[in-house]
Amino acid sequence: MRNTPVIGISADRTMSGSHPSHTVGEKYIAAIVDGAEALAILLPALGARQNIEDILSVVDGLLFTGSYSNVEPHIYGGHPSAPGTLHDAARDATTLPLMRAAIERGVPVLAICRGFQEMNVVFGGTLYQSVHTVQGYADHRENKEHALDLQYGPAHPLRIVSGGLLHRYSGLSEAHVNSLHGQGIERLGDGLAVEAVAPDGLVEAISVKGASAFALGLQWHPEWKHADDALSTAIFKAFGNACRDRMRIKGDSVSVSPLETTTNLPAQH
Repeated sequence: MRNTPVIGISADRTMSGSHPSHTVGEKYIAAIVDGAEALAILLPALGARQNIEDILSVVDGLLFTGSYSNVEPHIYGGHPSAPGTLHDAARDATTLPLMRAAIERGVPVLAICRGFQEMNVVFGGTLYQSVHTVQGYADHRENKEHALDLQYGPAHPLRIVSGGLLHRYSGLSEAHVNSLHGQGIERLGDGLAVEAVAPDGLVEAISVKGASAFALGLQWHPEWKHADDALSTAIFKAFGNACRDRMRIKGDSVSVSPLETTTNLPAQH
């Protein structure tokens, strides 16, 4: 019996020179290994070429990562993207059906940035493709000319909804978070609950109502130096604990005692 849960991390399909590759940022891997105290495996963006049921039989949880790419807008009925927008159809074909199946089957899910937007789309929501162009909202993008520590530094306060899952996991009612996104939730998906909002009212965290396991989406990046932040530490600890619970449930469902294996055998003479 394993003592460490296995968490699958969604990969992007990118090009390494002339070669298609499947990549995950090390910051996500480190947060799973060190923050959730789990074994990390990377899930390539191969769509239907890898059976969802087979994936879910292997993992005890799933992390859907941030990305430089955006969800294809035609999936949620949005207008065509601005020229030059990066998309990843292979990731869309992998993560969207996988996320829905995981939540339906009680596999813990943590969704960050693009993953957060994927969660909203999976449940029928829509996205602002350029939040900074929408009246009433702030510019939530990072300045790419800044050093990484500044890009990922606290950018705005966060109001955490009292009594929600994020409040329960962290014990916090407010926090300061980073902000490195151009897109955001326009219409909230059916069956989702708002867990936190930015000062301008933009939804920053969501959960799945009635989910049988951990199912949380975050617009910011808690994986960045997670050990230095109380909210991030609480999130990955709670996620890791949920994955350990799932691992134990799976183990119990397949465990058979020696007595049970012999109960129905004919008597030996």
